[in-house]
Amino acid sequence: MGVSVFFNLAHGLEGSAQKGRLRSIRAIHQWLFCRRTAPLSRNKWDQMDKLVLPISALSLVASLVLPLPAPCAQQASPDEYREKAKFLAVFPKFVEWPARAFPSEQSPLFICVFGDFSFGTTLAELTRGALILRRRVEIRWVHKEQALRSCHILFVSRSEGKRYARIFKAIRGASVLTVGETPDFMAGGGAIEFLIEEDRLQFEVNMGAANAAQLRISSSMLALAHHVVTKMEAAKK
Repeated sequence: MGVSVFFNLAHGLEGSAQKGRLRSIRAIHQWLFCRRTAPLSRNKWDQMDKLVLPISALSLVASLVLPLPAPCAQQASPDEYREKAKFLAVFPKFVEWPARAFPSEQSPLFICVFGDFSFGTTLAELTRGALILRRRVEIRWVHKEQALRSCHILFVSRSEGKRYARIFKAIRGASVLTVGETPDFMAGGGAIEFLIEEDRLQFEVNMGAANAAQLRISSSMLALAHHVVTKMEAAKK
């Protein structure tokens, strides 16, 4: 599967003339999703019902054919993690690690997950039998901070948001490409941060963190990023 397929999913365009109407319909769709999943009081739901139910059935039907809305706070859909898995599977093709990052020429490239493992079997399926940089790819679910230095790509789940300082301290000096999914991940020292912009999964890159890990990210990947924090900007922060 080509990398362009994955990145096109994150960078598709939508007609600007319809954006306002579509956002309104998506808001309805998101409310319906939260109505089923978020535990609120009966009185609260009764108040919201009075606001939403009068909306025309036509709008509700239209919402069913639109992209899934952003999940409720602190929730992520299986579709979102499938897309994140696709990105993680192709990131190694655009990153160059120093030779010292691998104990030998036969050593595998490890993609690690620290925290909640929400990918199901997708990440393993996407990388099964893959050879990147002439190395086989292995997926690890890491549970101890001491094991993080052996990773080449480290996805940090949002469940570990309060442990960023300890995580980055544990891998200091190691060539680990860190990938996170919370708005403060790059500010804490992460290299790549996932975000959802207009219902599409995208990513940002912190060149300061990548350089500190002695990693080279290709210009092709940087061109596809939603935003790149340059070395100068990272130094100022």
